[in-house]
Amino acid sequence: MLPARYVIHAVGPRWYGGRHNEANLLASCYRCAHDIARAHNLNTVVFPAISCGAYGYPVDEAAGIAVREVAQFLEVESTIELVYLVCFDPETEAVYRISLRSYRL
Repeated sequence: MLPARYVIHAVGPRWYGGRHNEANLLASCYRCAHDIARAHNLNTVVFPAISCGAYGYPVDEAAGIAVREVAQFLEVESTIELVYLVCFDPETEAVYRISLRSYRL
C-alpha cells in the first residue's frame, strides 16, 4: 500500500525532438499537480522524473524544467512545505542534483 492520502497522476509528454511543445507540456504537469495539491491543502509532494523513462525526454532538459517549476511554486504562497524529486537511477539523480544547484530552495 502506498502511504499517501492522495495520488495526483501526471502524464508527461513524449519526446519528439522538442518541436512539439514538449517543454510547455512538461512544465504544465508540475503546475497542474501543484494546483491540485494546493487545493487539497497538501504539504508534501513527491514527483518522479516525469517523462524521463519510456517517454524519452532528455533528462537534463526535464530536470531543469522540474526544478524551475518546483522553485517557482515554492516561492509563491503555497501549502506545500516539502517536495521530493525521485530519481530511479544514479545517472538521473546526478543530473537532477546539478539542476538543483542552480536554485536556492
